[in-house]
Amino acid sequence: MDSVRSPEWPVAPLGGLAGNSAAARYGTTSGIGSALGRTEQPPAPPPPPYRLPTGTGSTPPPAHRPPAAPPVPVKILIAGGFGVGKTTTVGAISEIAPLTTEAEMTSAGIGVDDPGGRSTKTTTTVAMDFGCVTIDRSLKLYLFGTPGQARFGFMWEDLARGALGALVVVDSARLDDCFPAIDFFERAGLPFVVGVNAFDGRLALELGEIRWALAIGDHVPLVQFDARDRLSVRDGLLVVLDRALDRATRDRRA
Repeated sequence: MDSVRSPEWPVAPLGGLAGNSAAARYGTTSGIGSALGRTEQPPAPPPPPYRLPTGTGSTPPPAHRPPAAPPVPVKILIAGGFGVGKTTTVGAISEIAPLTTEAEMTSAGIGVDDPGGRSTKTTTTVAMDFGCVTIDRSLKLYLFGTPGQARFGFMWEDLARGALGALVVVDSARLDDCFPAIDFFERAGLPFVVGVNAFDGRLALELGEIRWALAIGDHVPLVQFDARDRLSVRDGLLVVLDRALDRATRDRRA
């Protein structure tokens, strides 16, 4: 049997390529990938350096802003005689569903509770009305409507405690019903504004005549407003705030 001899490969010179190497046989200078027809790929970039995740103690977490201060609460009374529009005033501007303590009027109130001949009122406030309205981020008004009947007058002292001012609602056709409210705030020394409710959009008397009939000085603001209109009620309350701020400024200077 003839023996099989391997081809005689020339001896590679010192520092040269061996005769049986891939480079010598295929005429390339790269590795196996190039011999198979694949192009040489650039070396992969090194991985990014390792960073500890935030919140592990190596890096402090971002500082949080302190919470905004809550708005300053201001208590305002809505006062006046029976059936002049106090509950309507609170309900027109309150940003929440107003809390009311309305009770049906019965025959027992005939001759005691007189809302006036042109009124269609069928309920009456037996305790108080409550609502609130936000003026801005720093000020929020809490409105407390007082009962108008004289037999509930004992509640006024408690409702007025902590109040900064009052809006006395007046019906120009029944000025005598608002005298007790004006007398109460004058004795208490609480700043107040007289707001004449324009029933049906008109007044029975001019504002000058109403000021003379109520015997209030020029330092007491007298304004006309519509208890059913939100913007009109807002304007009246802003006058109350201005009056209370003026009183607080004078007391601080004294």
